[in-house]
Amino acid sequence: MAVPKRKVSKARRDKRRSNVWKLDTPNLIACPHCHELIKPHTVCSACGFYDGKEVVKKEAEKANEA
Repeated sequence: MAVPKRKVSKARRDKRRSNVWKLDTPNLIACPHCHELIKPHTVCSACGFYDGKEVVKKEAEKANEA
């Protein structure tokens, strides 16, 4: 059975438990078209716009047009 050879110091233990290595939350921006929060440089999932152009046709907009 594996047993530690030496006591782990408080500094080493606390360094391991610290939040230094944990990931940050992604940055979110407001979509300029519909003002939904989205990740930068991605197509908006709510309206389908990217860089001021419609890239993906959304079903909700199709229903409104009919």
